[in-house]
Amino acid sequence: MNATALAEALDTAAREARPLPGGGSGLTDTAGAYAAQEALVARRLARGERLTGVKLGFTSVAKMRQMGVSDLIHGRLTDRMEIPDGGRYDVSGLIHPRVEPEVAFLLGSVLVPGGDPAAAVAGVAPALEVIDSRYDGFRFSLPEVIADNTSAAGYAVGPWTAPAELGGLRALANLGVVLELDGRPAETGSTAAILGDPLRALAAAARLAGPLAPGTVVLAGAATAAVPLPPGTHVRAVVGRLGAVRFTTGEAS
Repeated sequence: MNATALAEALDTAAREARPLPGGGSGLTDTAGAYAAQEALVARRLARGERLTGVKLGFTSVAKMRQMGVSDLIHGRLTDRMEIPDGGRYDVSGLIHPRVEPEVAFLLGSVLVPGGDPAAAVAGVAPALEVIDSRYDGFRFSLPEVIADNTSAAGYAVGPWTAPAELGGLRALANLGVVLELDGRPAETGSTAAILGDPLRALAAAARLAGPLAPGTVVLAGAATAAVPLPPGTHVRAVVGRLGAVRFTTGEAS
């Protein structure tokens, strides 16, 4: 299956909430995978969506080893994926949604590959990412998940904090993270799980997807494992010194 055909199949799978069988695309290389991702995102932009940012995957060294890869992967965020902090999010059109806590960066100036990531940051915030593989059972090859825009489905960002309020972005290196479902802890972890320091993930985003324009939101990667996200659930992520972000999924019909 070529990049255009795979993009069309993935787009249809997402719109109809009907998963594709993993491993059946014939895709074997990352160059072809990113070409398919670009074609997939282009289809969404043609329907009126607008690019808002970049997300990273495999920012856990353990996950990279598990998948047998040596580098991160990236996908694109659009305005249609935004979830208001404290708002409601309809999961009825998703296949098998999961949620994970992250750290988000807001760029205040252009970040080029090899540039100083800290100098480009206008704000940092707690974030939640909803992932929803368009492959059956979340089973896929590395090229297939890249083509599927790294399973991106939605994201919520909490209040932005200026770097100066933290005494510099090095404060992000080891902050406690709690993911709660209906007020009960579901996962706990640390921002250190994000490449040892989320700032490294921001530098990687510039290397992989840059240059990144001012106003770009960068999701640095998951700080804990993802958990299933059923309808009628209140989700909250708390990141030390950054605060909290939350939303509630829609009730099942």
